[in-house]
Amino acid sequence: MKRAKRLYILLGVLAVLSVAAIAVIQREEHKEKIKDSGETILQIPYEGVTALSWENESESLAFHKGEDGVWTYDEDENFPVSEEKIKELLEPFEEFAAAFVIEEVEDYSQYGLDDPVCTIHLENGEQELEIKLGNFSNMDSQRYVSIGDGKAYLVKDDPLNYFDAVLKDMLKQDEIPELETVSSLRFTGPETYEAVRIEDSGASYSSEDVYFKKDGENLLPLDPVQVDEYIRTLQNLDLSDYASYYVSEEEWSTYGLDAPELSLEADYTFENEDKENVSGTLTVTVSRDPKEKEKAEKEEQKENSEENSGEEEEITAYARVNNSQIAYKLTAEDYKGLMAMKYDDLRHKGVFWGDTEEITGIDISLEGTDYSLTSKGKKDDRTWTYQEEEIEADELLSALEGLKADRFTEEEPGQKEEIRLTLHLDNEVSPQVTIVLYRYDGSSCLAEADGKTVSLIPRSQAVDLIEAVNTIVLGNTED
Repeated sequence: MKRAKRLYILLGVLAVLSVAAIAVIQREEHKEKIKDSGETILQIPYEGVTALSWENESESLAFHKGEDGVWTYDEDENFPVSEEKIKELLEPFEEFAAAFVIEEVEDYSQYGLDDPVCTIHLENGEQELEIKLGNFSNMDSQRYVSIGDGKAYLVKDDPLNYFDAVLKDMLKQDEIPELETVSSLRFTGPETYEAVRIEDSGASYSSEDVYFKKDGENLLPLDPVQVDEYIRTLQNLDLSDYASYYVSEEEWSTYGLDAPELSLEADYTFENEDKENVSGTLTVTVSRDPKEKEKAEKEEQKENSEENSGEEEEITAYARVNNSQIAYKLTAEDYKGLMAMKYDDLRHKGVFWGDTEEITGIDISLEGTDYSLTSKGKKDDRTWTYQEEEIEADELLSALEGLKADRFTEEEPGQKEEIRLTLHLDNEVSPQVTIVLYRYDGSSCLAEADGKTVSLIPRSQAVDLIEAVNTIVLGNTED
């Protein structure tokens, strides 16, 4: 009897719970209705926004727009705010659309909107708007958002893609102008000199040479590939990070920029959107961290120190652009690229850097014997002869092009002449160039061009050249 009574009681409790559950489900179904949307839920023109702030997991930032239309960082008016970045952040809200809408939400926690990953505050005239970003729906690949109207939305454009920004992202960087044509580079630092751009200068046997180091009245050719690479480094400087966004004149010494390692000026011209030529001068000063620089200089004085062997050197360096108050942190790559400005960094590494297709003949002196090679035709149609027999000269010309400096030097030759070549050129500026290779040591030869010592080259390159000559004149290759 007692067992039956208990059974009836349990059945009654179950019935009550079932009714309650059904009621809850019905109530929830009534309260929260999910439906397809596509409607625009916010339209906030950028021009009308007067204040913007947000809190995310990283930090809290707030900005306001003054009567002059200039944006200011609330914590420090000296911070240069990027208006373009503000526009980028606000762009989604100019036409903010929802994919799905959940109406009459009572429990925001199931969408992560009770503890949002980011909360955005906008002021637009008299209107204040709070936008909360909740969970990301992996199923729909969209984020839950609330805008304070009692609903939750799955939105097409995730605002967190924009509002994960930190303070440095908001910096108004100095602009590097379009360095379309650089007419002059003036360096003050490890070496002080000016590199100028002159077309059809008549100062080089290579028509490709348009950059020259000014050496009194003389123009010394620079490698256009190396100079263009240097200009690209300057053009693409990474100014995304800073050590300080406002440096007083007294504080520049902290970064070594009161007496920089390098100051450079670039005179440039480019064509703007209106097809007008715009000219100006870009100034960049560069310095390594003073304490780090001092340590590096001491380490350089140590020979074969354990601290230096095989270890990648850490570099902390800074730059100032024009008269900016920002001390930028340079990447190690940019620092090394800018400091590679010496004459030896930018000059031709090849002993002969002209167009081998312009060579009309070669007089060779090797081991006391003279040989003459001649050619006929133009460019690709040029044929070579030796003692009136047609020959293949590709190996010889390739070996000539392969003579590259290991180290530049002004040492006078003091040992045996290995080989001498007089190149006859189809060139009005320099109808001939004489190259002489001298013995130096077991691994190097000394290269001379037109009577002036140029560089030390690997001995293997000299051997390749001599073997190429022997192949032609003797019909075999000597070891």
